[in-house]
Amino acid sequence: MLRRVVRQSKFRHVFGQAVRNDQCYDDIRVSRVTWDSSFCAVNPKFVAIIIEASGGGAFLVLPLTKTGRIDKVYPTVCGHTGPVLDIDWCPHNDLVIASGSEDCTVMVWQIPENGLETPLSEPVVVLEGHSKRVGIVSWHPTARNVLLSAGCDNQIIIWNVGTGQAMINLEDMHPDVIFSVSWSRNGSLLCTACKDKKVRVIDPRKKKVVTEKDKAHEGARPMRAIFLADGNIFTTGFSRMSERQLALWKSDNMDEPICVQEMDTSNGVLLPFYDPDTSVVYLCGKGDSSIRYFEITDEAPYVHYLSTFSTKEPQRGMGYMPKRGLDVNKCEIARFYKLHERKCEPIIMTVPRKSDLFQDDLYPDTAGPDPALEAEEWFSGKNGGPILISLKDGYVSTKNRDLKVVKTNVLETKPTTKAEHPPTVQKHTPVQPSASLKMCFKKLFKR
Repeated sequence: MLRRVVRQSKFRHVFGQAVRNDQCYDDIRVSRVTWDSSFCAVNPKFVAIIIEASGGGAFLVLPLTKTGRIDKVYPTVCGHTGPVLDIDWCPHNDLVIASGSEDCTVMVWQIPENGLETPLSEPVVVLEGHSKRVGIVSWHPTARNVLLSAGCDNQIIIWNVGTGQAMINLEDMHPDVIFSVSWSRNGSLLCTACKDKKVRVIDPRKKKVVTEKDKAHEGARPMRAIFLADGNIFTTGFSRMSERQLALWKSDNMDEPICVQEMDTSNGVLLPFYDPDTSVVYLCGKGDSSIRYFEITDEAPYVHYLSTFSTKEPQRGMGYMPKRGLDVNKCEIARFYKLHERKCEPIIMTVPRKSDLFQDDLYPDTAGPDPALEAEEWFSGKNGGPILISLKDGYVSTKNRDLKVVKTNVLETKPTTKAEHPPTVQKHTPVQPSASLKMCFKKLFKR
């Protein structure tokens, strides 16, 4: 009986390639704040990068085509009064981005269609509810205008951005700092990693912990946990001997992992980026100079090492392009935006193919920009999977509608509010005296 020595996979020969210098974004002062977020967010229109800023917090928003040296006076998004810790593009509107900051606020911004021409300091809405710095912001994958934020006050708040209200507050579930939060594929559950070494699966609308695993990784350094498309959970962390680990878990029974793999003894936190269409996970360590990638399958050992992309320079952060922003004609299956100390360098992951035809095995239908639900539907209990689109003819961006925030004020209990009846400007016309007044004036003048 012949034994298959090499596992067959169409992603076995995926290779990474950094773009030429003239296609990088140069002279950017990347943030030095000590927080383990990716510092970069990308969509098919823009790349956003958290930068050093004096007297507050700021981030750059650059059109993807604006490569080369970025002028020091290039306009920034600069409304926060403390350093920005995390940013996230809305998956349903390529012009809307959320930011969390050390000033304890979350701000949601609308970027002009062609990028910034002047500094943007006025957000569409400010979401205030955290008592300590906000380190995580994450949009709901399938419901419009639903945003999650997690702060160092150990609480998670889920907002309806359309009204500016905090709808769900998960206060007493985490006794310590929350390292990561991930939505499930349809956004019905959350998966969190906490400093108390527990990984929790939470139903946010019922405000209950569905399942949890104590000491998912025994090391003291930060963990990360993400949901996979099949409902399983992928985690990265550290062993008791400070070796970096990755593990795979069943979300309905986390007593024992499906598999655990030791990696190396580096001390950088591993940031996982997951492609649900190809089941490939990319691991980017902060301070590493490499990206490792693994394929997740139903066959043992379940998490299969594919390859490593290495460079000389360590990475300060990493942005990950959604699938609809990739070039399908070049068999590009992932694109990263690697942050150096002074620049941002795109890295393209490609599957080598000889044919110029559309490779439908590499590009199954992927999540599109249309939401499956409105915010009110999700908060009332409905679920909906992502609305899928084909990439056969390449993704063509449609015009995004403006984000409108209609704030409800609980103090205004009167039936008619200022918003309903705008003030009318009265003209100053002379008051006409009555007949009796005229008679009085006549008598006075006769005297």
